[in-house]
Order: sequence, then C-alpha cells, then structure tokens
Amino acid sequence: MARLLADENFPFPAVERLRALGHIVTTLQEAGLGDRSTPDPEVLRFATTNHMAVLTMNRRHFINLHAASPDHAGVIACTFDPDFNRLAERIHSAIAVEASLERQVVRVNRPSR
Repeated sequence: MARLLADENFPFPAVERLRALGHIVTTLQEAGLGDRSTPDPEVLRFATTNHMAVLTMNRRHFINLHAASPDHAGVIACTFDPDFNRLAERIHSAIAVEASLERQVVRVNRPSR
C-alpha cells in the first residue's frame, strides 16, 4: 500500500476511505503544516522527504511543480468528486497498478456522466 500526504484541500472522508483500503495517509494538518497556508512547493518537499506521494485537488500547481522538478515521491492529482468513497476507490485502483509512484504524476479524473 502507498504512503500518502493529503494536502489541506483534499476531502477527509476520502482520506478515511483510503485508510480503510490499507493506505497510510497523513493529512497536512496531522503533519503540523495545515494551519499556516503551506505553499505547494513546501508541501511537495515535505512529502518527498518523508517518502509520501501528495494527494491533491490542486492539479495545475502540482503538475507544474512536477514539470519543474520531477524528483519527488509522487503526485496524485484528482478532480473533485462529491462521492468521496468513489474518489478513494478510483485513487486506490489507479495507484495499485503502479510499481512505484516516485517521479510520477497519476491523474485521477471524475468519470464523465
């Protein structure tokens, strides 16, 4: 299972479901970085230092960070889905097929209607 860091905008119910699926998920708040509007580059550095991929809805910023410096523990860039269990299941499925998340951006998109 994956080690993940959920940024401050990532929905907590999805975090809980990912934990139930066996992933080790730490929120930015639990890491002590959530109450100070931590800049995205610092979030990515913290995650990389702690061998965690970042879970984020802030797709554009983290994809740009990846392009500028791809040496990280992974980015999982998601589109918003109000069905948090479905979001977590899609994330779980997307990362289960990856041997490693290092240096990768995994895009998890909400299905079209």
